[in-house]
Amino acid sequence: MKHYCKKEIDQLSHIFKINLINSCSGYKSANLIGTVSEKGITNVAVFSSVIHMGSAPPLFGFILRPNTVPRNTYENIKNTGIYTINHIHETIISDAHHTSAKYSPEVSEFDMTSLEHEYKKECKAPFVKGSPLQIAMEFKEEYLIKSNGTILMIGEIQHLYFDGNMLEEDGFLNLSKGKVATINGLDGYAIPTLKERQSYQRPKIT
Repeated sequence: MKHYCKKEIDQLSHIFKINLINSCSGYKSANLIGTVSEKGITNVAVFSSVIHMGSAPPLFGFILRPNTVPRNTYENIKNTGIYTINHIHETIISDAHHTSAKYSPEVSEFDMTSLEHEYKKECKAPFVKGSPLQIAMEFKEEYLIKSNGTILMIGEIQHLYFDGNMLEEDGFLNLSKGKVATINGLDGYAIPTLKERQSYQRPKIT
């Protein structure tokens, strides 16, 4: 097997290193986070760090890069307290990835891509039209990660919308049926296929 020690990793070229480290953590969620500014300007950006943090209450977290430059998503969430999480599916991958480009706060990524926003009466933040799984979130708290200056943002699910074909009898959402994408590294997208589900495991009796 190929091997790098910490010293060798530190000496790798910048692009090679970020590709290596971002991809070695495994497949990640592929989501578009939608927000709106106090002036009514919409924003949508791709994130691969959304994580489940608990079901009661239903909490999700995601990681924001350090605020050393303007972060539209962060500012909008802090100012309005609301945002949406929308799963990326196979037909919008290119446009979803383009939202990683750095636009000024006055420019909406919806206007720079073929992505369409939609609104639901329960939420003032924009959803991504056609996403098979849309979640309205309310901001709860944030934590500074001192090691690298990133921020863990935590929110609570307020409303959940999804393609009914994905729902199994036990409440499991089969994302394969929605052609939901996943991200490998920074720019590798895949459409996973569910192979099997395992039952709840209990200790073996010897």
